[in-house]
Amino acid sequence: MQDLLTGKVILISGGTQGLGAGIARASAREGATLVLVGRNAERGEHVAADLAAAGAEASFVQADITDVAQAVATVEATVTKHGRIDSLVNSAGLTTRGTLLNTTEELFDRHIAVNLRAPFFLMQAAVADMKRRGTPGTIVNIISIDSHGGQSFLAPYVAAKAGLAGLTRNAAHAHRWDRIRINGLNIGWSATDGENLTQRESHGADVDWQQRAAATLPMGKLGQVDEIADFVAFLLSDRSGVVTGSVIDWDQNVIGGLGD
Repeated sequence: MQDLLTGKVILISGGTQGLGAGIARASAREGATLVLVGRNAERGEHVAADLAAAGAEASFVQADITDVAQAVATVEATVTKHGRIDSLVNSAGLTTRGTLLNTTEELFDRHIAVNLRAPFFLMQAAVADMKRRGTPGTIVNIISIDSHGGQSFLAPYVAAKAGLAGLTRNAAHAHRWDRIRINGLNIGWSATDGENLTQRESHGADVDWQQRAAATLPMGKLGQVDEIADFVAFLLSDRSGVVTGSVIDWDQNVIGGLGD
């Protein structure tokens, strides 16, 4: 890939760390202008500065996207600064564990706020700008392979991500005649910073957990951030053609496959 996103203004929620930062780096290499959204100002400014030092145009907007007003304001800030928003990536996510029986109302609401409500209203604001200008646009939602069902300790996460998968298809259908393409990725087990922290804190994993996990997987490795990021950049670009409303299982295990 080369220059797939030249001239495109892209807002990335959760773009200051982990997969979101990886998507920002991949998009920058493809020529995009980037607006990164996150809560941690120091980290956000650092990532934006690194991208700028590498030759990209990048800025950081501090926001807690669980607050709808703050989420919408990030789109407004992007339009004010750059005159438009061409693409949106909903990458921010919460993976805090909870089962059907022990999930509190507060934890459930937090998952909905981060993993479903924020993407909904970020898409609403982005699509409104695209429609106002009468121009095409692209959106990629980072979902999860667990949206198909997941593990017992991911009940509120699965509920929110399954909702995001349905929302992706609904919004894509609603705005196909506006030439706004909306797709999602059901990410499988991947070597992200967040997954490393979760494995260490929630499952007592040691420093070598990734190597042992990789040995149990068909491709001999966990999903890699740079691989996912390149795929997202492709979906954001015109090279992905007319594809819209697709929720792609980005994983090495096949849902519904049995045995072996």
